[in-house]
Amino acid sequence: MTLPLTHRRDFLARCAAGAAGGALLYLPGRGALAADADKPVRVAAILTTFFFRSHAHVILENFVQPYLFNGQATEPGMEVVSMFVDQIGENDMSRGVAKQFDIPMFGTIEEALTCGGDELAVDAVLSIGEHGNYPTNAKGQVEYPRKEFFDQIVAVFKKSGRGVPVFNDKHLSYRWDWAKEMVDTSKAMGFPLMAGSSVPLAQRRPVLELPGDAKIEEAVSIHGGGVESYDFHALEVLQSQVEARAGGETGVERVQFLEAEPLWKAAAEGQWSPDLGAAAMAAELGADHDYTRYVASGGKAEVDDKPQVHGILVHYKDGTRGLALKVGNSGIRWNFACRLAGQKKPLATAYYVGPWQNRNLFKALSHAIQTHFRQKQAPYPVERTLLVSGILDAAMDSRLAGGKLLDTPQLEDVAYAPRDFRDMREMGCTWKIITDETPEPAGIEPVAIPDAG
Repeated sequence: MTLPLTHRRDFLARCAAGAAGGALLYLPGRGALAADADKPVRVAAILTTFFFRSHAHVILENFVQPYLFNGQATEPGMEVVSMFVDQIGENDMSRGVAKQFDIPMFGTIEEALTCGGDELAVDAVLSIGEHGNYPTNAKGQVEYPRKEFFDQIVAVFKKSGRGVPVFNDKHLSYRWDWAKEMVDTSKAMGFPLMAGSSVPLAQRRPVLELPGDAKIEEAVSIHGGGVESYDFHALEVLQSQVEARAGGETGVERVQFLEAEPLWKAAAEGQWSPDLGAAAMAAELGADHDYTRYVASGGKAEVDDKPQVHGILVHYKDGTRGLALKVGNSGIRWNFACRLAGQKKPLATAYYVGPWQNRNLFKALSHAIQTHFRQKQAPYPVERTLLVSGILDAAMDSRLAGGKLLDTPQLEDVAYAPRDFRDMREMGCTWKIITDETPEPAGIEPVAIPDAG
């Protein structure tokens, strides 16, 4: 199926208006993916704040116009019918986008979900509680109001006697008990809940597909960002891989946050394997890079560029060992390596986010969210993000306690069976169309592809 002709003409006309010098656009006619149903899904967007490159921006731009996914122009099949923004900042985009796409803005979450009426008037809720001016607690966690948003959404569901699919961006909450309550509430009330990171959906270079019954002994996930906010993404990458091991996910027994010196001491004691970290770094930077050699040496190599490091050790209930490792300072560093039983050589990959830093990561995530909204089932279990939320909270407790190894009895029973989510992943075709030379749109505008001729 292709996009409706009238929509195609409008889309191409808008693209042509934004293109420079005879630019050519990606065309919906090239094997386009269309929405599963003719009737669009009515979506309420509940946001902390909305500015250029915020999560609100890079997700919503794929809800209000066609976008590229695996090289195909994709009709979202969504109609954003209401918007609530908790904080209007100096660089606010919400009012301009609301005017551009004729989206009513409301002063409360209840009004956004009821569209100003008395009961629920939307088919799905997009809750993006990321960015904005919120308190940071003693553990270094920004107290984003994701749980508060969720509670107000649920209050409308209860008042209306029905619920609809909800997506919660990133981890469920900075508090484990709140995260658990969110999942328990969704199950008790019977509405589908999806949450999590964009990174597990990125292209893997080189290609890495673990067998469904993989016997993973140890795995390392690497990021290059800040404490907590980027640790979450690395943990979600780790969990999205190890959850598919033989026996499925069985829970986590202990968690430990390690600064640089304790991290290397733990490596020397055999608690994690630097060769796995080096394999993950080599997938991104090559075997001869300073960072790769530094990690391979367990922090002993003399290198010109010594990276900042820290790590979160995860001791799984079934004996699997995991590590979320920070190496250097790069917002687009997402690497993974693991060792399978009986295999000496690690398997490794780097997650490629596409041009424009992490902005294009959210095309695949938006596609997954839209699938969730249409099918009323998350493409992968919400328990993945529940477990990661708990690991991360425990890791911040460990950090506050000076790196103490903490037992996590609350996470020992978070067991679940994985789902194959390959259909939600970007395999790389989009980056043959959107390249590093493609101009990045300043707001929410169709992507203009320069004419090769």
